[in-house]
Amino acid sequence: MNGPAAAESGPTLFLIAGEPSGDALGARLMAAAKRLTGGRVRFVGIGGERMTAEGLVSLFPMAELTLFGIFELLPHLPNLIRRIDQTVAEIISVRPDAVVGIDSPGFTVRVAKKVRAADSTIPLIHYVAPTVWAWKPKRAAKYAAIYDHLLAVLPFEPPYFEREGLACTFVGHSVVEGGAGRGDGAAFRQRHGIAASDRVVAVLPGSRKGEVSRLLPDFRATLDLLRPSHPNLIAVVPTVATVRDRVAAAIADWPVRTVLVEGDTEKYDAFAAAEAALAASGTVALELALARLPTVIAYRLNPVTVALYRRLIRVKYVNLVNLMLDRMLVPELLQQDCRPDRLAAELGRLLDDPAARRAQVDGVAEVARWLGQGDTPPSERAARAVLDIVTDRNANCPGKGKPGTGEQRS
Repeated sequence: MNGPAAAESGPTLFLIAGEPSGDALGARLMAAAKRLTGGRVRFVGIGGERMTAEGLVSLFPMAELTLFGIFELLPHLPNLIRRIDQTVAEIISVRPDAVVGIDSPGFTVRVAKKVRAADSTIPLIHYVAPTVWAWKPKRAAKYAAIYDHLLAVLPFEPPYFEREGLACTFVGHSVVEGGAGRGDGAAFRQRHGIAASDRVVAVLPGSRKGEVSRLLPDFRATLDLLRPSHPNLIAVVPTVATVRDRVAAAIADWPVRTVLVEGDTEKYDAFAAAEAALAASGTVALELALARLPTVIAYRLNPVTVALYRRLIRVKYVNLVNLMLDRMLVPELLQQDCRPDRLAAELGRLLDDPAARRAQVDGVAEVARWLGQGDTPPSERAARAVLDIVTDRNANCPGKGKPGTGEQRS
């Protein structure tokens, strides 16, 4: 129950998500908060279709924030600045019990910094710790100067921030709640007329416009190279609303039969029906690990963006599965290595070599255990942490201060 009645009897949370993975985290956080409060909580902010389904009316379309890379961002900078100012003004007007920025630091950190300057009494929480262990370690101190609390999804992250004086709670990765490992492959094949003898490959080009534009031509050419040796190959392409039309147009002339699907049920059933996956680097790699689906990871960015990032990155891998294992279990073909002949060779190996498939399946089992850690769902841990912060703040500061008074954080 959201709306005036909920606002009078429970807290108001301002949530900000900037891309589909954050939208999924936000939706699960909202559902958990409603369960924990008996529905006595109100949500405002920015989110996508999943958060909307949980009751959020987004301040503006989340798709405007789904950007990545320095040069990919520049054409949209004026609108981004306008949206930052609009969001800050809305937060100051609403004066929520807490602001929760969900990943998307290019937007959420800028909003939080301005809110902190305008009203220091509003608790600021960031969900998904920045990867300071991978690059730009000084961000830990930067976050400590802005935020009141950090919610980390990986167990080894809190010390990086606690040593800077920022309270940090490990909550686990809510990707374990999505059902990625519980798909029904037989039902998927039946729904889409896929025979038992057909070889299914899940193809996941990402959720950002730039990603799908850069990767889909290479993915198409990869399937073209595989087709002679795999004549019964079928590609299943799970997508999201923000790029659905773009993806649908790009795959219309693919050299193998291609099935476009949308929604978690279809995606996870496709994982269960597939023998291997070709995927853009991102959160989906964790879902594929949970589904025990052998995968090849691919990615391509603007070359100048990559040149700048390489001077800052401190890790050997981009895929979280490889990072957690500290070895190259899942093939990563990035930038100049992201080309059809290399992709086809790696994907073909997973299709044709049972030992290669088994090595990945066995290797990701440990990562799957790390992602959950415990009986309490990660979203519930996150929601409980947020609600505890709100409760403590209201108990210590009943009046909650006034905008612009310069009162210090409690």
